[in-house]
Amino acid sequence: MGDEQQDTAGTGAGKRATLRDVARLAGVSHQTVSRAINDKGEIDPETRRRVLDAARQLHYRPSRFARGLVRPGATTVGLIVSDVVNPFFPELIAGVLEAAEQRGWQVLVASTQDDPGREPQLLRSLAGQVDALIGYLFQPDDVVAAAVEGVPLVVMSRRAREKAFGAVDIDLETGVRAAVRHLVARGHQRIGMIDCPDAADPARKAIFLAEAADQGLPVPPDAIIGVEQSMAGGESGFEKLHAARPELTAMFTFNDLIALGAYRAARRAGLAIPDDVALLGFDGLNLGELLDPPLTTIAIDKRRMGELAVAEVQRLLAGEPGGLALVETELLIRGSA
Repeated sequence: MGDEQQDTAGTGAGKRATLRDVARLAGVSHQTVSRAINDKGEIDPETRRRVLDAARQLHYRPSRFARGLVRPGATTVGLIVSDVVNPFFPELIAGVLEAAEQRGWQVLVASTQDDPGREPQLLRSLAGQVDALIGYLFQPDDVVAAAVEGVPLVVMSRRAREKAFGAVDIDLETGVRAAVRHLVARGHQRIGMIDCPDAADPARKAIFLAEAADQGLPVPPDAIIGVEQSMAGGESGFEKLHAARPELTAMFTFNDLIALGAYRAARRAGLAIPDDVALLGFDGLNLGELLDPPLTTIAIDKRRMGELAVAEVQRLLAGEPGGLALVETELLIRGSA
């Protein structure tokens, strides 16, 4: 359901009645209003009557946008990602779409365009149109909870502190430790990291340092550099890290996108991979196979992440408490490390 509605005296001159106006008048959540107006089950008949009476009183009607996209009676899930251009997300989106289709559900996909500040507004907008939400989000749980206003939500690539949320996270501990152990097994004793401190899952640096310590490897503070999550960030990060610590023989990167940029910067500097410097990424993007030598990486089944998120949504819609689904990682040894 949308918020672009008819003018109504009940909400003041010049204003339009919204789904939230109906919810306030009926004394229910806007999620209940959405389900009542779309004639979905599991709503008390008296509650439905009260909602419909309020909607008529306010001259409420769904927006043209909602009527064009939402099939009456269908379960609709909103999916928010940070950047549809980022090659990490297409497989995740595909997993959500496929799992939703198997259940006869619809999916509305939206992007914050890599701006976490847009998340609350986007969450509020979608919350009025869908039955549940899946989000790859950066804002704290309390900010997110205020924005979704009780609509079931599954967060991605993080653990939920809000008990009402479901969550799908990555087994970072196993993956990052496997990366460090692999580099050590290949004889590397001077290892650095190109990190992304602003990402949704910042724990990779802490795990990297913990495993390096377990392996008896010193990692000076300037052997880790933080960059933005992009190929350009990977390029600049490699250049700065190599200039500060030219003795490093291997670098672990926050993800494959950053590794691709680091790869390009290393080649531009005339360095041979992996002989002069080894590079090891995280995500398992197919793009890494196009490099020569191909990128060694910690792979994540991104399609599986999407499938698990939909399964968590189904649990929440059935009234079960929020749970945590963990996606395993796998070391893919190619040629760069």
